[in-house]
Amino acid sequence: MAGETTVEERSIEVTPTWAVATVCLILISVSVLIEHLLHLLAKYFNKKKKSSLIQTLHKIKSDLMMLGFMSLILTVSEKRISNICIPKSMAETFLPCGTMDSDDYSEEELKCLEQGKVSLLSRQGVNQLQYLIFVLAFFHSLSCVLTFSLGMAKMRSWESWEAETRTLEYQFTNDPRRFQFTHQTSFGKRHLRFWSEHSRLLRWPACFLRQFYASVSRTDYLTLRRGFITAHFAKESHFNFQRYINRALEKDFGMVAGMSWWIWIISVLFIFFNAQGFYNYLWLPFIPLVMLLVVGTKLEGIITQMCLDSHGKSQVVIGPLLVRPSDHYFWFNWPKLLLHVIHLVLLQNSFQLAFFAWTWYKFGLRSCFHEKTEDIIIKIVLGVAVHMLCGYVTLPLYALVTQMGSSMTNAVFPESVARGLKRWRGRARKNLRTNDYYSARPSSFDDASVSLDASLSLDASPSFSLHPSYSVDRERDPPSDLKDTKFVAAEIDDGQVGKRHQKI
Repeated sequence: MAGETTVEERSIEVTPTWAVATVCLILISVSVLIEHLLHLLAKYFNKKKKSSLIQTLHKIKSDLMMLGFMSLILTVSEKRISNICIPKSMAETFLPCGTMDSDDYSEEELKCLEQGKVSLLSRQGVNQLQYLIFVLAFFHSLSCVLTFSLGMAKMRSWESWEAETRTLEYQFTNDPRRFQFTHQTSFGKRHLRFWSEHSRLLRWPACFLRQFYASVSRTDYLTLRRGFITAHFAKESHFNFQRYINRALEKDFGMVAGMSWWIWIISVLFIFFNAQGFYNYLWLPFIPLVMLLVVGTKLEGIITQMCLDSHGKSQVVIGPLLVRPSDHYFWFNWPKLLLHVIHLVLLQNSFQLAFFAWTWYKFGLRSCFHEKTEDIIIKIVLGVAVHMLCGYVTLPLYALVTQMGSSMTNAVFPESVARGLKRWRGRARKNLRTNDYYSARPSSFDDASVSLDASLSLDASPSFSLHPSYSVDRERDPPSDLKDTKFVAAEIDDGQVGKRHQKI
């Protein structure tokens, strides 16, 4: 028809070389800049002795590399995917917008139409899918970083509580010679109420509401700290419980920030349920919120249950009220299960926000994906609320309560001490193979009743079980039986000792 013009895309063979070189230079510059920033971040973590965060950074890099391979595979197989033809009856099911009308067809789609079929995924759809994959991964990593940063900021307020345990006023208040009823203790006054002692039906609603105000109180922190130290160390041990929680949470962050195979399966299911017939805006955004509230209620219930168990054993206590850590307080006797649930919550919530941002950018705010105003409001409000609630309430509560399991992880030692112990262990094993001297003399560690898990690795989290009569003290001289050992790690506090090692 007259007046119509056909616009064809130019290939690289008719493009000026300076234009191609300019685009390549910009891509290389941006890539080098990002790599340099990641390298500076790794150097900062190394300077601060945050090996767990360095491993997390490497995991994020590997995830980005995997995304690059996925994008490469989609680019290479773009034409082959478009050539796959399916019946129209199948193509008209599970549509996100309820219709599949289109006036723009590619060459592959026209071939399928000639056969009375429809292309499985057009070239334009493959290109849009690449954008969606990167947006999902970016939002997931960003949401994890922001949520854990918010949780760590909230946990900094616990430093004043930890410093209080070294004051004379705290020692006088918690005099071990004082007799008192459990109801008279501050921990008992907080948890031994009518709703907790006489009605299980009232206990859980009360625990549900408690997570919204003073979810972690000073009394809860000091009581759980005292129970942890009493179970694993000597009572007079000056163990920094707040730093231990931070180190343990940094290790857990590496697991949450990664993109494992089951995460991708959930993302595929999330995309599947965005079909119009599922009415997902009425139920899908509420799933992360409900799961997060259930986790918070369970954590508050664990604190209350530990108080009830201590009260049930004796109504009169000598000194402060003590709680006994145990795995049976947690679901399936597995404290780390709560971390997987939090991981799932952050994943699904970040995917919802990413999908909303991607559809807004690609198709506009009032596209078929967001036809109703309540859909937009629900997704934005719940998405932000879940991240705030998880970072400021649930995550600090998880970091504290999960230490009340039956065992403690190797995060109990600072990074320098953990490296020193592994080096000493390696030297000891080597000496045992070459010298029978150690087999002729009993080790002083047997007298100290120390039991260490045989697998000390940075990737795993072995458990330690220490007899109450033994405490880690960096000022105490090593046993005389270790005089012949070539190296012993003597660092306990990174902030006070630094890089100090003692050679015996």
